[in-house]
Amino acid sequence: MQKFEQTWRWYGPQDPVSLQDVKQAGATGIVTALHHIAHGEIWPLKDIEERKSLIEAAGLVWSVVESVPVHEAIKTKREDVAVYIENYKQTLRNLAACGIRVVTYNFMPVLDWTRTKLDLEMPNGAKALYFDWADLAAFDLHIFQREQAENDYPEQVLVEAKKRFATFSAEDVEELKRVILMGIPSEKDISLEDLQSSLILYKEIGRKGLLDNLCWFLREIQSVCEEYGIKMAIHPDDPPYPILGLPRIASGLEDYVKIIEGVNAQFNGVCFCTGSLGAGAENDVPAIARAVKHRVHFAHFRNVKKDAIGNFYEADHLAGDVDMAQVLDIFIEENQTRAQPIPFRPDHGHQMLDDLHKVTNPGYSAIGRLRGLAELRGLEEGLLYARIKS
Repeated sequence: MQKFEQTWRWYGPQDPVSLQDVKQAGATGIVTALHHIAHGEIWPLKDIEERKSLIEAAGLVWSVVESVPVHEAIKTKREDVAVYIENYKQTLRNLAACGIRVVTYNFMPVLDWTRTKLDLEMPNGAKALYFDWADLAAFDLHIFQREQAENDYPEQVLVEAKKRFATFSAEDVEELKRVILMGIPSEKDISLEDLQSSLILYKEIGRKGLLDNLCWFLREIQSVCEEYGIKMAIHPDDPPYPILGLPRIASGLEDYVKIIEGVNAQFNGVCFCTGSLGAGAENDVPAIARAVKHRVHFAHFRNVKKDAIGNFYEADHLAGDVDMAQVLDIFIEENQTRAQPIPFRPDHGHQMLDDLHKVTNPGYSAIGRLRGLAELRGLEEGLLYARIKS
């Protein structure tokens, strides 16, 4: 029976996790991007070839691009959008010329992801990424001071946020700002004033306008994708609900259906992230997997543990709220219908063991992901064995 393609996210030559480390972890494919290219600029063919050669020299393959960033000019359909569309098309052509045809992207306004703490200590001493509504509200109301922000939070969160902010030191305030603004993908430091300007613009665009802009973007690149066999995989919102007044359009099943049906062509697909979707209290992750499995071009497998308010931390891969066995089984069945299996990567991982003493990219230390990959690989083998025996 056909198995998943096991991949690993690698940030390039500056990543503290080496390609040799990746190979020892057991992955065969690399998921990477050219982070040194400014957002909106064309990825030069030469740079793509150099990165691909580096990966192949280590005995691995470049399986998926994550990500070719969608410039804010495209998300907002700014007056100068045409040049960014043409640049995106040329980047896709250059990637296809190098045999790389699965491209992950997101259409989240301003923030690619949001957490409030990067080093929540687990009972075993490992550290995890964490999202806390009261901390976000403390930032939103008392640091960022967004107008009418109090309307977006329940009373118990507002009370806790006020109480918590009163205890913050100047260092606490700066750390919370740093962590939240870390989710803004940019070549320059982002100020609160920059964020405020973006909020004003997206308030005018709204949720429907953002979805319209996404479908417009997909139609603009459709002919290039279909000509060169490129599959576009949209990552869900992380977390899957509005943050700081910004609209969200890829947070659950209803959103996915609108995106898939909005440009109903095979190139238009999904990066299925169990962690992002699992953070949504209303999301039935296995049900979403069943509904959109035919358009899943790439998968991120990680887990989260939520409390009654909706705060969550990133749990061990097999130990959170998401029924990982059920999700994997759905995609194992889907893999048997395909010429090529779905590539997946162990998304995030606890900072643990020797990595606790190293500087690592948040969520992307080596040992926690190695553990996750091993657990997921073992789960897949068990599920495959059960299918063969049944």
